[in-house]
Amino acid sequence: MKYEKLLPRFLEYVKVNTRSDENSTTTPSTQALVEFAHKMGEDMKALGLKDVHYLESNGYIIGTIPSNTDKNVRKIGLLAHLDTADFNAEGVNPQILENYDGESVIKLGDTEFTLDPKDFPNLKNYKGQTLIHTDGTTLLGSDDKSGVAEIMTLADYLLNINPDFEHGEIRVGFGPDEEIGVGADKFDVADFDVDFAYTVDGGPLGELQYETFSAAGAVIEFQGKNVHPGTAKNMMVNALQLAIDYHNALPEFDRPEKTEGREGFFHLLKLEGTPEEARAQYIIRDHEEGKFNERKALMQEIADKMNAELGQIRVKPVIKDQYYNMAQVIEKDMSIIDIAKTAMENLDITPVIEPIRGGTDGSKISFMGLPTPNLFAGGENMHGRFEFVSLQTMEKAVDTLLEIIRLNNEVSK
Repeated sequence: MKYEKLLPRFLEYVKVNTRSDENSTTTPSTQALVEFAHKMGEDMKALGLKDVHYLESNGYIIGTIPSNTDKNVRKIGLLAHLDTADFNAEGVNPQILENYDGESVIKLGDTEFTLDPKDFPNLKNYKGQTLIHTDGTTLLGSDDKSGVAEIMTLADYLLNINPDFEHGEIRVGFGPDEEIGVGADKFDVADFDVDFAYTVDGGPLGELQYETFSAAGAVIEFQGKNVHPGTAKNMMVNALQLAIDYHNALPEFDRPEKTEGREGFFHLLKLEGTPEEARAQYIIRDHEEGKFNERKALMQEIADKMNAELGQIRVKPVIKDQYYNMAQVIEKDMSIIDIAKTAMENLDITPVIEPIRGGTDGSKISFMGLPTPNLFAGGENMHGRFEFVSLQTMEKAVDTLLEIIRLNNEVSK
């Protein structure tokens, strides 16, 4: 195998339950994430990274691969997140399937679940490759422990396997709580101290992403007036019915399951309540700033119209921005996209440059002044039991990072 420790590292990391907790009030959101960050710190020191330190303020573990060149080159940062998504992550039991034929149905452990190319045609892209998948009872954790393992493998290569590979200073960071949208809120750009960075948190081979959704969250409170249903005529105001009416006033087809590409949406995450009071939780997404603002305005307009018709305020929206399309920052200097694109092309990898229908930690970090696009890490079908990753794609992710570093070394400041 090209990088013999890549697979063992990945298998070790995914077996640790680092599921983040959206209901937590701490950073990181769980003690398991604190412990895993410290474990990563010990691994970083063992590989030879310098200035390894844990930041109590944000839960990041940071380390440095010192420069070994006299050239004055830009300092690169590499980032990945330690947490996994909101799906069972206890007892992850990764399965290894070598030389997949690209056609067969893959049984997920002893469960009734399978990876069937009829349902997941992306499997056909992996003929002859080694796949790591779940046993059907948990997620895999490739998002983003593939990225973590790839960055650590890169560090091992530069520090121990081929220390003569010329490079400038490289900073490595692993952080918490990306999956619950708060991991980068307290990121310390000054401490990281690089000229540009990449998150290694993308999906299939070739993904190179610098355009994300702009995102907001909305919580709508509905105040009803509950009376006995037998005498309710002209008196009852059912809060759940208000919530239904509100939802039905949104554009019918602006939902995740009806949109693609650059199309934005409103996504109802949760609806709960009684006739007396109800609460709906939404996320709002769009790539274009104007349309993003129009979506937020529409949610307020619907509430205002309903309140006017009711003759009193019974619909109360609270809308808060979460992150913005990082293209607004990165398009000011596309050199870091160009270098990643050239790196992939040099390796006969076709760059896939498309807007992310989501966000990354790089969205927030870019707006903090550190341009941070996203590179592929290999995972497919992420966030659930059908997740899998190709070992060969993970190896090519390491190759891509090495080629970016080599190309960067050719360009002095």
